[in-house]
Amino acid sequence: MADAGADPFTRFPSLPTDGYATHEVMNQATPLTGHNAFTGDRLLTEIAAREPVGWAAALLAEAGRTVASAHVAALARDANRYAPELRTHDRFGHRIDEIAFHPAWHELMSLAIGHGTHSLAWTAGRPSAHVARGILSYLWNQGESGICCPLGMTYSAIPALRLQPELAAVWEPFIVSTRYDATSAPMQRKTGGTVGMTLTEKQAGSDLRATQTTARPAGPRRGPGEAYIIDGHKWFFSAPQSDLFVTLARTDRGLSCFLLPGWLADGTRNRLLIQRLKDKCGNRSNASSEIEYLGALGWLVGEEGQGIKVALAMTHLTRLDFAIGSAGLMRRALSEAIHHVTSRRAFQKRLIDQPLMQNVVADLALEVEAATLLAFRLARAVDDEQAGDSDAGLLARIGTPVGKFWNCKRAVSVVHEAMECHGGNGFIEDGPMARLYREAPLNGIWEGSGNVIALDVLRAAARSPHSVPVFIEEVRKAKGGDKRLDRMTERLQDELSAPQEHEARARRLVERMAIALQASLLIRQSPPALADAFCATRLGGDGGSVYGSLPAGLDQRAIVERARLTGAAGARDA
Repeated sequence: MADAGADPFTRFPSLPTDGYATHEVMNQATPLTGHNAFTGDRLLTEIAAREPVGWAAALLAEAGRTVASAHVAALARDANRYAPELRTHDRFGHRIDEIAFHPAWHELMSLAIGHGTHSLAWTAGRPSAHVARGILSYLWNQGESGICCPLGMTYSAIPALRLQPELAAVWEPFIVSTRYDATSAPMQRKTGGTVGMTLTEKQAGSDLRATQTTARPAGPRRGPGEAYIIDGHKWFFSAPQSDLFVTLARTDRGLSCFLLPGWLADGTRNRLLIQRLKDKCGNRSNASSEIEYLGALGWLVGEEGQGIKVALAMTHLTRLDFAIGSAGLMRRALSEAIHHVTSRRAFQKRLIDQPLMQNVVADLALEVEAATLLAFRLARAVDDEQAGDSDAGLLARIGTPVGKFWNCKRAVSVVHEAMECHGGNGFIEDGPMARLYREAPLNGIWEGSGNVIALDVLRAAARSPHSVPVFIEEVRKAKGGDKRLDRMTERLQDELSAPQEHEARARRLVERMAIALQASLLIRQSPPALADAFCATRLGGDGGSVYGSLPAGLDQRAIVERARLTGAAGARDA
């Protein structure tokens, strides 16, 4: 008879030392972390060498290590799982309108702002500063796209702010600071801040001229830099936790642009009431809201009645950032796909060695390289424009909406196909692909959806007629490199010379402009195998309507290997 006082667990046999394991886990990929998303990306390092941005090499390498770390992967997951919450009142009934974020959001913001992702273009004082900042944006869109909204708006706000030098003198040092401060408080109590933007209203959407928000002078004087009282409702108010906001309102002299602080100098909240947060399809870590101005205080920027013109100084750069960010999102999806299909085996071969899978991945790699080259050519145009090159300014004016339109459109199909490469593993929330998939459509909607952007290309051609020959000349820098591109360039020039036929087919025209410029850049800057494959499938009619339709005779393995990240961790069972 057992001793009644003995430990009952001593009567059970010992369990195996491998704990709860019921079987050996094989044929699975490891998480794609621990590499360097900058130094391990051949194309990105080539762009950095060509532009050149060697002065930022250490910073870019640090950002590349950070965004590809397991730590940032965990932060991104938490920031999206625990979405921001609106707290309109404190427990005593005081109106506070604060956004509660998971700590992961604030850490991500601190890391990215510490790299100068929002400000490097304005603070570096070096050549190719917009390209260098663009690389930071490209990298952080691979880490967590949600934080890139406030970062991009802060970056793009500087030209609008500088239209009013006395305001820029106060605010610019604050918003270019690399010391992130999550405190909800006036500027005077913080180490740095961010900028939000709100233009659209319920009844108007993209039709900004239908704005009903009103502004009236706060004092006897009126004019640029003066205070105004603003009343109205904004339907999409991005990053309501920001410190400064760009908004449109109508005065008796027309639609005008204003800067509104979140807090006033006396330490009180500005009269900007957050009504609710938007429950979005993706981009869930970032807060977007609907707000009401009830006598909010703001400063006029530029002349009354010139609000859209002033706002365009900002939206031009946000559109550039969307072209760059969409390319970065595609790059992350491609990297995940290559890593997965290299790690997994089926039918006695690695998936990447299966001819059809290799075709799919090579086709995706073509798309990503073309999108990346397009985005950074436009970033260089902005740098050249600021250095005094007027033709570069025209190329940026007409090319930026082209790049925004096309890269944002292609991001959706690229991310979807990359997810499909994973099979069921790509469709679950444990990995990053589901989050990337929800994120992919956003940039094509924000700052003007497809029709608005395509029509903006036509407006650029009409208002700056010389921009068309500048664009064609840029494409023709690859003349003689491929007869298919030469023929397409001639047709494109003819199409652009018939503006009376443009509007109904604006999307098709902008698509052809994007593909022609991408082909030209590939011919000039990429290995011949990539340029030939792109021209054959995108210009020569030898491709399909889905990825994985590359024709025989192309060096698909070389295309895939060029896109493979160096230094990435291997698979458990490769």
